[in-house]
Amino acid sequence: MRMAPPSSTQFRRAWRFNPAHLFALPAMGILALFILYPFLDVLRFSTWDWSGLSAPKEVGLENYRQILRDAAFWASLRTTLYFMAMALPAFVILAVLLALALDGQRYERPVKALLFLPGLVTLGGATLSWYTLFAPEYGALAALVPIPRWDQEVFWALVLVVLFTLWRHVGYGVLVVSARLKAIPRTLLEAAAVDGATAAQAFRYITLPLLRPAITFLLVIGTVLALQSYSAVFLLTRGGPFGGTRVLGYYLYETGFENFRLGYAAAITVIVLILTLSFAYAQARLLREGE
Repeated sequence: MRMAPPSSTQFRRAWRFNPAHLFALPAMGILALFILYPFLDVLRFSTWDWSGLSAPKEVGLENYRQILRDAAFWASLRTTLYFMAMALPAFVILAVLLALALDGQRYERPVKALLFLPGLVTLGGATLSWYTLFAPEYGALAALVPIPRWDQEVFWALVLVVLFTLWRHVGYGVLVVSARLKAIPRTLLEAAAVDGATAAQAFRYITLPLLRPAITFLLVIGTVLALQSYSAVFLLTRGGPFGGTRVLGYYLYETGFENFRLGYAAAITVIVLILTLSFAYAQARLLREGE
């Protein structure tokens, strides 16, 4: 049966003013001040040729045209996608497997606390510790096990950044998946066992579909972290060796604060934001259509 389109009266009722909406004004004001206004400023800067020291010169969309011809930008985008392809599946799979392994165990809470702890450590101190441990020549682990020359080989440098990122964030992913696991009614699994379903079948047809919202959330968050990654690269590898770990975030930093091309860096920021939103939306849409 086809439903009639909503009438103008229904629209007026839906948009009718409610005094309770006034309580949202402080939060909306904060969002506008710290998110919307800076974003509009970045859009304005992206149309300038500006070093931050001299007077800005209006160039329209020229910065965006230069990005399309910028080989360094495309190389950094390719490196970012490599990084995301290595880190994102590992992040989601590790979070799901660890949450399943810990679920209902006696030591579940202390292990979760230990997994979450790296995310609370100061980023500078964490990277210094990793550098001290994994330095190929004088690192603490170099005397015990052979450490790949990640300071000379691009692949191992990227692996180091991926491992550091997983170490920092996998505990958060475990908490997200674990919270969703706790919400799955045990009666469903018990009924499946009574009907003769194996553990693998119960996971495939009951647990995994009900974990879909948590997995979608982790994919979106992981995509945002991967596309906007900067800190680990800046503190561990400085984009090296040979530019092999120069992700978009680090290229943006180099462009704006080392080469003093702030207008061009603002245009790159807009592109990164569009890419992040596009990837996140596409992933969420695909997973919803698969339900």
